[in-house]
Amino acid sequence: MVSVAGEQRYVPCRNQAEGQAHFILHPEDYARAEEEGEVVAVVHSHPNAAPEPSEADRVSMERWGLPWLIVNVPVGHWRVWHPTGYRPPLVGRPFSHGVLDCFSLIRDYFQERLGLELPDFHRPNGWWDKGGNLYLEGYAQAGFVDVTGQALREHDVLLMQLRAPVPNHAGVYLGADVVLHHLQNRLSGRETYSGFWERITRKVVRHRALC
Repeated sequence: MVSVAGEQRYVPCRNQAEGQAHFILHPEDYARAEEEGEVVAVVHSHPNAAPEPSEADRVSMERWGLPWLIVNVPVGHWRVWHPTGYRPPLVGRPFSHGVLDCFSLIRDYFQERLGLELPDFHRPNGWWDKGGNLYLEGYAQAGFVDVTGQALREHDVLLMQLRAPVPNHAGVYLGADVVLHHLQNRLSGRETYSGFWERITRKVVRHRALC
C-alpha cells in the first residue's frame, strides 16, 4: 500500500514464494510501487485463516519496518499489525525457508549471544539442487574461517550435507556434544552432536572474531 498525495492506494504485487508459509514480493512490482508513492504498509492475505501474524510474518515485519495489513480470504476480516521489536526464540521456532531456517537461526544466535551481525543471503527454495553452493561459497564472506579437523569449540558452525549434492544444512556447536539447528518441517532445537549429524558434517567454520 502506498501513499500518493495524502491518499492511500493498493498496488498489487506478484508473490514469488513457493508454498504458503510466507510470501516474497516480486522486486519489479515493489519497485513500481515505490515509484508511485511512499510505501506505508505491506498487505497480504491468509486464505481460510484468521488475520493473525504467523511467526514468519512477525519476523518479516520487523525486517521491513512497516505495518502489516493481513486480510482473511474469503471472509474479508482484516487487521493491521505494527513492528514491536519482536525476536523469535532460538529454540522452538517453526520452519519457513528464507525467513526462519537453519541460516536464520545461526544469524540470530550470533547476534543475540555474541553481538555479531552476519550478512544475509538470498536463498531460494531448493538452491542446493539448482546449482547453488551457498554455504561453501559464502562462509568466508560472512566472516568465518575453515577449522575442519581442529578440536570443536563453542560457537563453531557445522556445515552438513543432508540428502543433497552440496552442504545445505548448518548448526551451531554449543559445547558438550550439543548442536543447535533447524530442520525443515521441524521446530528448531538442540540435539546430541554424534552419529548421524557428525557423519554428514563436511566442514567446520569459526568466526574470525573468535579465533
